[in-house]
Amino acid sequence: MQHQLKVSNRTGFYLALFAALGLGAINVWGFAPYGWFPLPLITLAVLFWLWRIFPQRAVRLTFSYGIGNFVTGIGWLYVSLHDYGGLSWLTAGTAIFLFSAFLALFPVSAAYLYQRKVVGPYFGLAAAWMLQEWVRSWILTGFPWLSLGYSQVPTSPLSGYAPIFGVFGISLFVVLSATVLVRPTRSAMLGIAVLWFAGFELQAVSWTHPILAPFSVSLLQGNIDQSNKWQDKSLEDSMLIYAQMVMASKARLIILPETALPLFYNTIPPKYLNALSNSVRAHGGDVLIGIPEQLPNGRYYNSLMSFGLSPHQTYRKSHLVPFGEYFPLKPLSNVLMAMLKIPMSDFSPGPAYPATLNVAGQKVAADICYEDVFGDEIIRSLPSASVLVNVTDDAWFGNTPAPWQHLQIAQMRALETGRYMLRATNTGVTAIINPHGEVVAHLPVFTRGVLNGTAQGYQGETPFVRFGNKLALVLAGVLLLIDSRLRHSRHEP
Repeated sequence: MQHQLKVSNRTGFYLALFAALGLGAINVWGFAPYGWFPLPLITLAVLFWLWRIFPQRAVRLTFSYGIGNFVTGIGWLYVSLHDYGGLSWLTAGTAIFLFSAFLALFPVSAAYLYQRKVVGPYFGLAAAWMLQEWVRSWILTGFPWLSLGYSQVPTSPLSGYAPIFGVFGISLFVVLSATVLVRPTRSAMLGIAVLWFAGFELQAVSWTHPILAPFSVSLLQGNIDQSNKWQDKSLEDSMLIYAQMVMASKARLIILPETALPLFYNTIPPKYLNALSNSVRAHGGDVLIGIPEQLPNGRYYNSLMSFGLSPHQTYRKSHLVPFGEYFPLKPLSNVLMAMLKIPMSDFSPGPAYPATLNVAGQKVAADICYEDVFGDEIIRSLPSASVLVNVTDDAWFGNTPAPWQHLQIAQMRALETGRYMLRATNTGVTAIINPHGEVVAHLPVFTRGVLNGTAQGYQGETPFVRFGNKLALVLAGVLLLIDSRLRHSRHEP
């Protein structure tokens, strides 16, 4: 009989491991482009319920959950590694699995603290889960993709907390809500109801205010084939496509994607840039163009440059993508550099605290590619900046959820800062996002076109702009203190 019970328990645990794997995979549907924001709350609640059944195996269950979540959620990396990077399907797939396994170790840390009874099942667990997400956002240059808070933008009532606590504060509230679903008491359910209702009310609060008059914008999506973009034979076509788009626009601010002109600034014919500049200057406008830049000292940068009525200005990307734009741990990474066939993959970083770009009567806080996933870095140009601009080239990830996940991240940045976010991308998603995190307009992915619209400059400070992630960290610290006191009081005679 005892042997049968052990076999039954072992079988039940293996089924639970498989269920946790599936829960992690299903969790991704809570993010863009699907947007089922209650789903992460539900999948976490079921995971925590499995913890209660197998309290000494929470770590293994969470690792399985993390593998399912990250393999499914960032599987689009296969396109850049295999299709464009030249790795074999086996090497690319193995790399994604190993990276996902590494990322899964972060939520495992929260499960370990729970399993060892260092934190309790409510406040302590919610704080620990948030803190592991925060650590994942900066350790080894950071990869905060699929942080739970992003799933709540822009429709969930919890998104109302974005201007105060940022994405990680919202993650904390998602986890806290999930813990209550597992252990529902009258007081806990009432507290969560108040939390969600307050978030709903906060959505109506205007933390910033408009300045000056609205201005016209044209966001260009060239839809240049990534396979040919860096080939000499396609260069002339790319330059012609963007020149025609710029000269056809009469917008006050025209924005081209990241590396829209895939050659160094000092090698572009001056006549070409002068023609673009004269065209926008004729109607009192400016154009921002993504152009790689090489200096006389040999260093080169992923840059965004302005031309037109305003003086020429340059923004240089500072937070580079490891193994995509630079290779750490040299010379050990030289082997990988030789394997990957990604062009211009060893940029130098620009200044960590860049000046705003003064164009079209606005002060623009620019960022390039995945720099916009780091909310505490975006606010370095605030509150002086009146508009956010992101230029990117998500064509590296094909027609996958990646561009939509990236768009959702940009929506969070607009919410946190209370400013318009203007996104120009090569293949999508090119979009205008208002200060409420809502997509006002966007172009279909993998189409060539110009998104014409209007934007508005904003002034003022949200609490997140003023304090960054500090408020969320303080909140986590307070909850850990409360959790400690509660657990201590239960053990007092």
